[in-house]
Amino acid sequence: MILEGIVTTIAPEGTLNIAPMGPMVDERMERIVLRPFHTADTYRNLKAHGEGVLHVTDDVLLLAKAALGPVEPLPDVERAARILGYRLVAACRWHEFVVRTIDDRQERVTIEADVVHSGRRRDFFGFNRAKHAVLEAAILATRTAFLPLDEIAADFRKLAVIVHKTGGPQEHAAFALLEEHLRQCIEQRAKPNQP
Repeated sequence: MILEGIVTTIAPEGTLNIAPMGPMVDERMERIVLRPFHTADTYRNLKAHGEGVLHVTDDVLLLAKAALGPVEPLPDVERAARILGYRLVAACRWHEFVVRTIDDRQERVTIEADVVHSGRRRDFFGFNRAKHAVLEAAILATRTAFLPLDEIAADFRKLAVIVHKTGGPQEHAAFALLEEHLRQCIEQRAKPNQP
């Protein structure tokens, strides 16, 4: 099963990277399989330092910000218990992991990891259609470089209806951020090539 969440890793120079990621997980959350692209900071960081934290969160605004690039300002974090890394204070649950294997021979890397420590801070908010719609929009926003933008825009229009009907302030803010990113991508692509 794929579990959408946020992964934190440490870059070789010591900076914190926060990235949305949907790893495959087992039911007991003992092992995870991440599938980042070669261009992802998460891949580079885990190759250099094979430890990270998978977070289960209902904070779709943070997820949207992380999908679009470096998160600034950084959210509140705390040191991980068993690895060299950081946990997001606002996450519902976390799973600290250590990389077991990395196979980077394909376009998408396969990283197998063992969970070495897990914890829970609070209950998950619950199912909400707007949160799911923002999650889908965030995934689409990470693919603007290689998916047709008109198709993404059509999907965004459908998702907007759900967010406006069922979302609260956090979902509205997250979706607005993603819509602005898509608008900028469309404008950028429409500009004539500069010599």
